Amino acid sequence: MLTKSDFPQTLASRFQQGDESALNEMYRLYSGPMFVTALSLVGDRELAAEAVQQAFVQAWRASSSFDTSRELQPWLYAITRRTAIDAYRRSRRFAGMVPFAAVSESSLSLDPPSIEAIWQAWQVRRALDQLPQDEHEVLRLAYYSSLTQSEISSHLKVPLGTVKSRTARAQRRMMQLLVHLGEDVVDKVST
Repeated sequence: MLTKSDFPQTLASRFQQGDESALNEMYRLYSGPMFVTALSLVGDRELAAEAVQQAFVQAWRASSSFDTSRELQPWLYAITRRTAIDAYRRSRRFAGMVPFAAVSESSLSLDPPSIEAIWQAWQVRRALDQLPQDEHEVLRLAYYSSLTQSEISSHLKVPLGTVKSRTARAQRRMMQLLVHLGEDVVDKVST
């Protein structure tokens, strides 16, 4: 009579036990489909790649509590959906296209971002890349990392007044760089 020990460990059980080779194998098997899932939600390759990476980080952190009676693929896709939604919300918050509270999982899965919204977000990212490094950094920390100005001051080890002046200067430059998008978008960036 065969016992459970006569069969090689499944990928799920190896993963649950912290086997790094199982994680690598999972990445080879599932990262492509996870990327497609994330891309369909966020409409941006960079955000989708970020979401997949974050999904694997979260999965690895939770590996010891994974129930091996469940299937890996649906579990990974659920994590990917959550991380993609979070990445989308962060990017939209910065771009100012949709109020943060208005983005929900159902709106993401039913209505992908419009071509105009994607173009506007790309324009904002492009403008951000044109800022001097110190201004770029304060906006990145404020909008992408959701840090307060006091937290940015501590993080960068510069006075709070410096953070405030860099932020104000960066927002003025962004408004100038984005004037071609129209008043509605410029108003959103300046708030």
